[in-house]
Amino acid sequence: MERRPDYLRTATSPRMLLVLALLLGAAAVCVRLGVWQLDRAEIRGDLDAERRAAEVLEAPAEPLAEVLRPGDPFAGEDVGRKVVTSGRFGDDAVLVPGRAHDGTTGYLVVSPLEVERAGASIAVVRGWAPDAEAAAAAAPAPDGVVEVTGYLAAGEAAGAVALPREAGLDVVEAVSPAQLVNRWGGRTHAGYLVLLAPAQPGLEPLDPPTLGEGGLNVQNLAYALQWWIFGGFAVLLWGRMVRDAARDEIEDDDGPDGEGLSPADGSRAAAAAP
Repeated sequence: MERRPDYLRTATSPRMLLVLALLLGAAAVCVRLGVWQLDRAEIRGDLDAERRAAEVLEAPAEPLAEVLRPGDPFAGEDVGRKVVTSGRFGDDAVLVPGRAHDGTTGYLVVSPLEVERAGASIAVVRGWAPDAEAAAAAAPAPDGVVEVTGYLAAGEAAGAVALPREAGLDVVEAVSPAQLVNRWGGRTHAGYLVLLAPAQPGLEPLDPPTLGEGGLNVQNLAYALQWWIFGGFAVLLWGRMVRDAARDEIEDDDGPDGEGLSPADGSRAAAAAP
């Protein structure tokens, strides 16, 4: 009868337990190095975001008409792009609640800007206020033709519910050009503008959309995954060693023809010998 390897006995032998302790120590080191690389990925991701933000702040403003035209789809690479345009603000401002700025939740003031020679409007986030009353007080937009500079942002998903008015102004859930065009009418741009200049009295300017989006540095994240895989290999290596050692014990006990002899078979073979 073919003997089966005794994996449990092999695994609990002093030699294999010692090997297990050593490999678990190596796996723990790999896990710790992976966590360190993950921390580095976060730090370098934040540094990369700061560098990109500095590049955005220092970049010259491009004409809006050369970057985004009415009716064109909004490209992801245009997020945070600095543009300049001129036009007249409409008087139908709306508030967007629940927006954080410098750790405080408040309201955005959004107005339509009729872009000169474009025959279309663009939603402009003119700034942030800490409460509805302050936002309403600053809601009236400058009169006449103004030149504005700001950062492009992708339109948000339309709000699902109608919100009650606050401080005498309508409130919407999101900065959604697709939703706001139904309110303002005419043609519009797919994205919206986060105003940088001119400063709006009573409103605080917002950072460009690229600020604060550090994420993880891909290279360090890959290093972290590699270390964790190495740690897993250490444990798998011990399992492979136990399997091979248990099978080797069976082979060592086998006879010359490859079949093991039971004790009874051995006794009969000895009695039959001359």
